[in-house]
Amino acid sequence: MENNNLTGIERELVLQYLIDGNVPVTVTPMEKDGAAGDAIHPLSSAVFPVALKAEQLASGGSGIILLKNPPQSVIGFAGKRVRIEFYFNRVGLFFITEMRSVKSGLAFVVPEAICRIKDTEAKHDYDFSATVYYSCSNKATVNFDCVPCEGYELFARPVWASIALEQQKTAKAYLERFVAQAKKEKNAGNGLQLIPICRYLTERRTKIESFSGSVKPLDILYVDHERIVFGSVDENFQLSRGAEYALKLSFSLHEGPVASRDVFATCAPAKVYSAEARGRTCADCVYTSLQEEDLRFIYEKATKNLYL
Repeated sequence: MENNNLTGIERELVLQYLIDGNVPVTVTPMEKDGAAGDAIHPLSSAVFPVALKAEQLASGGSGIILLKNPPQSVIGFAGKRVRIEFYFNRVGLFFITEMRSVKSGLAFVVPEAICRIKDTEAKHDYDFSATVYYSCSNKATVNFDCVPCEGYELFARPVWASIALEQQKTAKAYLERFVAQAKKEKNAGNGLQLIPICRYLTERRTKIESFSGSVKPLDILYVDHERIVFGSVDENFQLSRGAEYALKLSFSLHEGPVASRDVFATCAPAKVYSAEARGRTCADCVYTSLQEEDLRFIYEKATKNLYL
C-alpha cells in the first residue's frame, strides 16, 4: 500500500504542531497487535476511535507525546499498536505507533512515517435515496444528496436492540427527554423515529477524512408515509426548523415492468435534535405535501400492509 508519507520538512512542521499541543487526535487500536513491520492492517468494525482533546496531549521531548488524564478506554490500549489520526491545516494525517506505559501514565512516540489519509471510494447501489432542494437568497436552488445511513434498516419498525448496549443508558436519557418534549409539542407522531434518532445521537464512531470540511451526503435514518429523518455529523447542518424544502425520494423497484420510481414532495423539520458533544444533528421532517398515490406507495412499503 502506498502510504503517501510526508517529506522531511513537512514531517518536522507536523511534529512541532503535535508537540505544541495544538491539535485533537483520535486513537484506534489496530486489529492485529504486534504485527511485524509498518504494514497497515484493517481496523475491526467493532473497535471505535477514541477522541483526545488537544489539552490532553503534552510534549515529553524527543518526539514523545504524553497523555494527560486519558479516558479509561484509552488506558486499555497500553502495550498495543494504535493508529493516531488528526488534521493539520485541514489535511487528514495518521501514523501507526505503540501506546506505552510510562511513569506518568501513557505516552506514544511519533514515528518517522507520518502519512496522508486517503479516502476510500465506496460505490453503492442504494435501493432508496433522496435529494433535498432549497432556494437561497440570491434565488439560486441548492440541492444535496441523502443516502441510507450505514447499518440502519429503513422501511422496517425500529427496535431498541439496534442501539449498542454500551450506549443504551445515554440513549434512554435522550428518549425520555424527547418523549417529554413531544407530549408538550405534539409533533412526534407515533414516536417510532425517536429510536433511530437516539441511536444516531449516541453513536461515537469518529472518522478522520482526507480533508476537513468535505461535503458528505445527509444520512437517512428513518422513512415512513408521514416523515423522513435526516442525520449529519457536519457542524454546519443545513436544515432548519420551520423552513420548507422540496424533496425527491428515489426508489429502485425489483418487481414489475418499471425499474424505479421517483416521489416528489415537500417537507419541513418538525424538530431538530442535536448532541453537541458528539457533533451530531438530526432533523425529524414531516411531509407538507404528498400525492395520495405516493402516500399509498410509501405506506405499503414501510408497513407491509395494504393502504385502505
